[in-house]
Amino acid sequence: MKEQILLKTIGVVRRTEAGFAIEIKTAFIPALTRAEDFSHLQVLWWADRAASPAARHTLKARQLFKKGPEQMGIFATRAPARPNPVMSSTIQISGVDLEAGVIRTPFLDAEDGSPVLDIKPYFAMERVRDCQNPEWCAHWPQWAEDARLFNWGEEINCPAGKKAR
Repeated sequence: MKEQILLKTIGVVRRTEAGFAIEIKTAFIPALTRAEDFSHLQVLWWADRAASPAARHTLKARQLFKKGPEQMGIFATRAPARPNPVMSSTIQISGVDLEAGVIRTPFLDAEDGSPVLDIKPYFAMERVRDCQNPEWCAHWPQWAEDARLFNWGEEINCPAGKKAR
């Protein structure tokens, strides 16, 4: 098994007045061709602010969620502190500027300046009919469109939760 792999950033997340934008590096702009045909995309990004050696050795998290368990294994969370801080977000496309290499979206749960590693189309077949979640988060939104309006500050015990929308 390989211990190291090589990743290339393909772009960067930018916070804008209208929401968020993903700025694609010039060399990768042709890869955006026909992306506007989809309503949603999956974005893989690097949580660079959580990429310190200490954060990358985090295996358990203490009470991330106000109604959640006292401790959780990091693989049972979406916390950025993890062995490889690769994050995944499904975004709604509000526009694609193929010439400039920019994807616009109303919301993306990444910090301004976060490196983007990959983008893939979201297909409806990826939905799970009988998804099971723990009782403590059963009241969370069931749909991505509702999640950005949810009061995450009431749910999350971390600085990111305090500024979440």
